[in-house]
Amino acid sequence: MRTVLIVLFDGVQSLDVTGPLEVFNTANRWCAEREPAPAGYAITTASLGGASVGDLPDLMIVPGGEGARRRDPQLVGWLRRNAPGAHRLASVCTGAFLLAEAGLLTGRTVTTHWQRCDDLAAQYPDVTVDPDPIFIKDGNLATSAGVTAGIDLALALVEDDLGRDAALAVARQLVVFLRRPGSQSQFSAQLSAQVAERQPLREVQQWIAEHPAADLSVETLAERASLSPRQFARAFAAETGLPPGRYVDLARLEAARRHLEDTAAGVEQAARACGYGTPEAMRRAFIRALGVSPAEYRRRFRPLRTDTVNQQPATSNQGASC
Repeated sequence: MRTVLIVLFDGVQSLDVTGPLEVFNTANRWCAEREPAPAGYAITTASLGGASVGDLPDLMIVPGGEGARRRDPQLVGWLRRNAPGAHRLASVCTGAFLLAEAGLLTGRTVTTHWQRCDDLAAQYPDVTVDPDPIFIKDGNLATSAGVTAGIDLALALVEDDLGRDAALAVARQLVVFLRRPGSQSQFSAQLSAQVAERQPLREVQQWIAEHPAADLSVETLAERASLSPRQFARAFAAETGLPPGRYVDLARLEAARRHLEDTAAGVEQAARACGYGTPEAMRRAFIRALGVSPAEYRRRFRPLRTDTVNQQPATSNQGASC
């Protein structure tokens, strides 16, 4: 069994803990259905007040939250002494601040929640902070952006351990809409754009998501919102935080990625279905945003077969102590 230790503390962000925990528990159920069953995960939660942890784990996860930003000296000291003994070390969201305070991020490239990246870089100048990706793997260290990005990181670690089909089966069982690669920006259309205040603009946002292959020019979208093109462009950018063209680009990219993951259609069909017109236009968009071609993206992220996992209550081992 691969041992996983999730560190707990006062003020921890609950989803930073339960998100990865559910990923590994669901992976265990997937393993149990295989014959022969692959090695799964033995999961322990630990805090400063309980019994001894014992042997150091294969994977130690440090979540974030308000408590992480307080950087309890006792917890930081425990991490400084013990975290280097883990085979792999990961942080979720602002858990990176605890690792940085413990001196465990020196010379490494990391990420955290986009709102905290500037603070992390300013407070720890010996750490390279990249604010864009949802997670980064640097050797045996992995760091992720805010809250739900911890699920994406845990899925990537499951893929490292058990393979692509296992990770995608877990994602589907947990009803994760899209298993995002680490290279995805924290600033996708759905994540970075606000929901418009005015109903006509909200309807336009919904139309874009549902009809990526339609004419999504500013003129056409403005007509749907009953505004002039100039009024529409100004109002859309003011209320969503993105110009209409940029929003459309991101929405089409996300639609294309889902198309490649969830259907067997060829790249040319996917390009037409998602509004690119030509496979070359879609290829350029993928290379620019994700660093891989559509064909390579499909190879990495579409399962070879459809796996299912029986629904069962999530469980974990009893909590231990740091």
